[in-house]
Amino acid sequence: MLAHRIVATSGAGALGPRQSAVHSARGVALTIGNFDGVHRGHQTMLHRLREAAAAQGLAPCVMTFEPHPREFFDPLNAPARLSNLREKLMLLREQGVAEVFLCRFDAAVAKLAPEAFADMVFTRIGVRWLLVGDDFRFGAQRGGGAALLKDKARAHNALIEAMPSVEVDGLRVSSTAVREALAAGDLAQVCALLGSNYRMCGRVAHGEKLGRKLGFPTANVLLKRLRAPLAGIYAVKLYGLGETLHGAASLGLRPTVSDALRPTLEVHLFDFQREIYGAHVQVEFCHKLRDEQKYPDLEQLRAQIALDVQEARTYFQRA
Repeated sequence: MLAHRIVATSGAGALGPRQSAVHSARGVALTIGNFDGVHRGHQTMLHRLREAAAAQGLAPCVMTFEPHPREFFDPLNAPARLSNLREKLMLLREQGVAEVFLCRFDAAVAKLAPEAFADMVFTRIGVRWLLVGDDFRFGAQRGGGAALLKDKARAHNALIEAMPSVEVDGLRVSSTAVREALAAGDLAQVCALLGSNYRMCGRVAHGEKLGRKLGFPTANVLLKRLRAPLAGIYAVKLYGLGETLHGAASLGLRPTVSDALRPTLEVHLFDFQREIYGAHVQVEFCHKLRDEQKYPDLEQLRAQIALDVQEARTYFQRA
């Protein structure tokens, strides 16, 4: 598996002529997109990218944007991300991407004419083979499309290929479809669209330690997100501590004990006593137990947590 290299930029003007250590003398094979969640549609594109890159002696590379363009244009109403930047880069590395061109999406990029964007791709990055989705749009007002890219590719002696949409059981695979399945609690559909269970990463930090007071100590996993694409109580697996651990997790705003505006992920691990503050962990959502609910007092909350923990244990015993 290739350990990819990150090329951070500060907008369109920062992508000057360069030659990376992972580039072959012939240039790169590139695909462009937001890659939120790196779902099965993305995975199909990345497989084709690696295949073409290997055949032509090119480095398989991805160009992506930070923040997501929808967050730049409308931050308060942008959809919850499936993957934060660290998670996305990790998923791209797992897919064999050699290098990621990380372009900061700012006002200059938003105003970039389609022709200028295409020139940047072919001349400044050194693209010799380009793969895009069949609905790919780019440049100011999303004014550029396949016809312009084909003209630019021909002018720069490069090849371009369009990838058709990927479907699962008649449903087009997309980040939106994954978000809708997560919001509905349909984790089986989520798994079908992603090719695996949904996961979130974060570092374990000190919290209010309310779980410990209630008899169910929890690992407080920092999400660094304004919103999460799912909420509720789940049976989960946790990775990152040298072994696969099982537990029950609460993800949401904790309505019984908090008026928080940002989501909190708390994981109670079965039969686990170690202090793990500072550890970076990955939480896999295996089965939804129920939605969040507000309880009139802590005693009723404690009783419900006990039921949730037992139900999660039973789920893993039967799995």
